[in-house]
Amino acid sequence: MIMETNLTASLSVLVGYNRTTVSFEVEEISTPVVFGPQVKSLDFVIPTTIFLGLMVLATIIGNVFVIAAILLEKNLQNVANYLILSLAVADLMVATLVMPISILNEVTKTWFLQNEVCDMWITFDMLCCTASILHLVAISVDRYWAVTNIDYVRNRSAKTILIMIAIAWFVGLCISMPRLLGWRNPDNVPSKSGMCMINQDIVYTFFSTGGAFYVPTIIMLIIYVKIYQVARSRIRKKNFIKKQSKKQKYVITVPSPTNGLTESSPNGITETSIMLDETSCVNGLNGCSDKNDNSKLTANTSSEEVKLALLPNACVNAAKAKKQKEKLEMKRERKAARTLGIITGAYIVCWLPFFIIALLNPFLQNIPDIVHSIVLWLGYFNSSLNPVIYTIFNPEFRNAFQKILFGKYTRRRN
Repeated sequence: MIMETNLTASLSVLVGYNRTTVSFEVEEISTPVVFGPQVKSLDFVIPTTIFLGLMVLATIIGNVFVIAAILLEKNLQNVANYLILSLAVADLMVATLVMPISILNEVTKTWFLQNEVCDMWITFDMLCCTASILHLVAISVDRYWAVTNIDYVRNRSAKTILIMIAIAWFVGLCISMPRLLGWRNPDNVPSKSGMCMINQDIVYTFFSTGGAFYVPTIIMLIIYVKIYQVARSRIRKKNFIKKQSKKQKYVITVPSPTNGLTESSPNGITETSIMLDETSCVNGLNGCSDKNDNSKLTANTSSEEVKLALLPNACVNAAKAKKQKEKLEMKRERKAARTLGIITGAYIVCWLPFFIIALLNPFLQNIPDIVHSIVLWLGYFNSSLNPVIYTIFNPEFRNAFQKILFGKYTRRRN
């Protein structure tokens, strides 16, 4: 702020042989004081605000839908979805408490709010984002226990899930609170630097990035690899058991004439259970033609003759059923791999760039601001993806979303 000043100057001028003193006043022009934020160019502010505002709106709507679906749909009110509910709350807090101020920070040249607002913004940012990431780890742990222990699914207790939720929020507090408790770089004050940014202390950087991302990510990757291995072995387990089993039982309907309609065969049709194994199928198919002549079957035909007559068709049907089941198992295996790949891939793509820059930032001071902005909003975008990733593969969530969109819950209450 520049104050108005009046400067008086005196000059001595010699006019001819007479010395004359000339006095005059020089008044410095006052510079007007600019209040409020100094925004960037409109060509940058307008599209940036619209794009980021739509992202915030989508994040709010998606997570509100998840919360509403769990609270309104009885089928979704189970212990396992407590983690999804708490994750949606964390992402909703990111969208409402963090992202709007981040938009304001993007379109202004310097930080113009109070230092306390900066501290609260950074604290909520680290708390909510860390809690969101740790909820993903808790979900992976819950899925691993569910896959490896059948009794866990039946006896999953609310106490266990609530403990995991409490740990996620507690670790987030431990990482975010040191700034408010004074652990910060003295030069990292918005009133001095004109910027509101995370503490650049090297020790705190390793502590925060390790606790919020690197350690949880390593744990999550290990767990998902084990989940995939267990799911794959379980899918193939039935095939392994069938290979060890020598015989399969097929019920074949044999059209055979009878002396008359009876209670056991009112339609003149009898059913014969035939025990087949792979050896008999191979031998039977080699010794029989493709066409099966059942016209010679009579009421007096023995069961062994029925078996020999119908063996080719039974083996063909068994081979077809086996092939279809193998295709179904391969499809399930690919679906499990794709689901886990989408979950881990989206999480790593969104957050890894940010935490790489956060780890390098204390050592590299010349990282462009545009890079900081891109990696930051890419991390925020994970809060928009979580409602999609963790619910789109669940038909119950899809049905609940449709009911919310078409107002079926409101109609039911009325």
